[in-house]
Amino acid sequence: MQDPAYGGGETRHDRPYGGPDAPGASPWAAAAAEAPYGSTPTGHEAAAKKTCVACRAGRVDTDGYCEHCGHAQPRERDHVEEELGSVAAVSDRGLRHHRNEDSFAVAATALADGSTATVAIVCDGVSSASRPDDASAAAAAAANETLLEALPRGTHPQEAMHRAILAAADAVTALAPEVPGAQNAPACTLVGAVVSGGLLTIGWVGDSRAYWVPDDRGALPRRLTEDDSWAAQMVAAGLMGEAEAYADARAHAITGWLGADAYELEPHTATFRPDHAGVVVVCTDGLWNYAESAVEMARVLPADAAARPLHSAQVLVGHALDGGGHDNVTVAVVPFAAPPADGAAADASPRAEAAAHPRA
Repeated sequence: MQDPAYGGGETRHDRPYGGPDAPGASPWAAAAAEAPYGSTPTGHEAAAKKTCVACRAGRVDTDGYCEHCGHAQPRERDHVEEELGSVAAVSDRGLRHHRNEDSFAVAATALADGSTATVAIVCDGVSSASRPDDASAAAAAAANETLLEALPRGTHPQEAMHRAILAAADAVTALAPEVPGAQNAPACTLVGAVVSGGLLTIGWVGDSRAYWVPDDRGALPRRLTEDDSWAAQMVAAGLMGEAEAYADARAHAITGWLGADAYELEPHTATFRPDHAGVVVVCTDGLWNYAESAVEMARVLPADAAARPLHSAQVLVGHALDGGGHDNVTVAVVPFAAPPADGAAADASPRAEAAAHPRA
C-alpha cells in the first residue's frame, strides 16, 4: 500500500503510553495555566465579564465556568464545522471529555495547470501530554500552510505531504518548554489527504486513519493507513490476531507521534490512483472506535456523501456520539471525482502508485 521510498508503513516504538491513566502521565498538567477556547492569556479579563448561557445571571470565570451556577460554558472548539466546496469537516468534544483536543484544516488551492487540489488535515492531541489542544491546532495549521505553498508550485503531492508532516512536527516541537528533561511535551497524531490531478495522496503519523469508500457500494472499501500503535505492532509481528490485539488494554498505546519527545520522525505517505469515484474519510480514533473496519465505515457513511460532504461528516460524528462519545471526534469527508473514461477495466479500489519525485 505504501511506497517504500517514502517511509512505507513501518511501525516505530516511540511513546510508551497511550492514555491519561498511564504511569507518570498528567493529562491536565497545564490546565490551570490554560485559557478557555476563544480567548488568550491576555483576554482573561474580558472572558470573566461574559454572562452564563445557562442561568443568564452569573459571570463566567477565566476557567470557563459560571461563578453563580457552576455551569461549564461552551467553548469555541467544543463543536466546529466547516465546508469548503467539495470538502467538509466536523469536530466535536464528545460526551466524556471536558475539552476538544482534536483539530482540523480543510482547504483548496489552484494548481499550475488550472486544476484544483483539495486538502484535509486531521490531528488528535495526545491527552497524556501537556497542551494537547494546542499541539493539534499547531500541527493542522502548519501542515495545511505547507501544502498550500508547495502544491501550486508543482511539488508532487506525496513530496508535499512529506514536507507538511515535517512542518507540523516542527510546529508541535516548538510548543515544548525550554527546560532540559521536561516531561510530557505537547504531542499529537496527524492524518491528511490531498486530492489532485486524479491522484489521492495520504500521509500520517500515529493512529488517526484514512478510509476509501467507493460511490459504488457494491465495491469493497479500504483502510488506507496503518496505525502506529501497540496493537498494530503485535499484528504486524504475527504475535497476535487483530481481534485479540485490539481487545487488549494496551491496544491504543501509540508508537508514533509528533512532538519534542518523539524519536526520529519518519512520516508515512502513499499515493493512489482510484479508477472509480469515491469518498475519502479522514478521522481520529474518536470516530473509528465506533466503525473500525472499512466495511463498517462504509455502512455508516451516507450514500450521497460525495454530493453532501458536510452532512456526511455530521452523520459520522453523530454515529460516534450515539455510540457513547468517549473521545473527541473529528472527521473530514473528501470526495474523489471519477476519472475520465478511458476504456480501462473497472476497479473501484485505489491502486498504490510510486512517487514521481524522491523524498526531500
